[in-house]
Amino acid sequence: MKAVFIEQYGGPDVLKYGDLPDPVAGPGAVVVDVVAASVNAADWKVRLGQYKPAKFPFALGRDFSGVISAAGQGVSDLKTGDAVFGVLDAGQEGTYAEKVAIKAVIVAKKPDAMSHVNAAALALTGLTALSAVEDTLKLKPGETILIQGGAGGVASFAIQLAKHIGARVITTASAANHDYVRGLGADEIIDYNIADFTQVVRNCDAVFDTVGGDVAQKSFAVLRPGGRAAFIASGAQAPKPERNDVTALRPPVARARAPLERIAQLFEKGAIRPPEIKLYRLAQAAEAQRLSESRHFRGKLVFQVR
Repeated sequence: MKAVFIEQYGGPDVLKYGDLPDPVAGPGAVVVDVVAASVNAADWKVRLGQYKPAKFPFALGRDFSGVISAAGQGVSDLKTGDAVFGVLDAGQEGTYAEKVAIKAVIVAKKPDAMSHVNAAALALTGLTALSAVEDTLKLKPGETILIQGGAGGVASFAIQLAKHIGARVITTASAANHDYVRGLGADEIIDYNIADFTQVVRNCDAVFDTVGGDVAQKSFAVLRPGGRAAFIASGAQAPKPERNDVTALRPPVARARAPLERIAQLFEKGAIRPPEIKLYRLAQAAEAQRLSESRHFRGKLVFQVR
């Protein structure tokens, strides 16, 4: 099969487009012919050596949408020909490829109304946003949440999810993205290029940070006493607050079928719409990762594999 893989850690130039052996469906697993796969920040962090999941060579990528082409022993609830989407198990990479093997229990059937491109774009972003907003922050109707970096894939899902829950949503975005995040449902938008959010936001019930760095640490300042913040761009552990009346949390983002089915349900009822998407071919992986690493884009970058 054709795939994008690495044989060493480094910059985008270490990405290779070529042939790798086809995967096989072991017991409890399926092989999926990948139609679309998305680009996530984790992908270039793996390429840089920040995570070390496998022996070289290995393909990159974590989420996908496609069609099952083989089912292993013991798989009874999915069959060849089923359209599915999902996120690889923690520590597994490999969706930048024409085929991928995955545990059957952590994939979900793709709704007919959802394209493969949209399913790939919503898979890991949706799992992450659901884990952060619903499961970790336990956001409630009437609460106020600040979502950092609103134009990104995870944050754009989180904005819509928070509005669906019934919360008031404040987000940060550059001026060029204000109309975009407003269209997602943001109630208040702060241009991070001209304003310090800590000077204009206060008494939030929750913060969801997708940016990291100084933004993460400063986010504690806008919380009310008893407020809580969730972080996905600060490593495996949440940053420690300098105040003792707030809670810092790191969403676990577990791989499971149920949250994928929740994503599908939210999509089908119109509560969540796909992010803005820029399409690439697999052979353009280096270009796509350069843009992803720059962080200067909105929505999602997706490979049209088939």
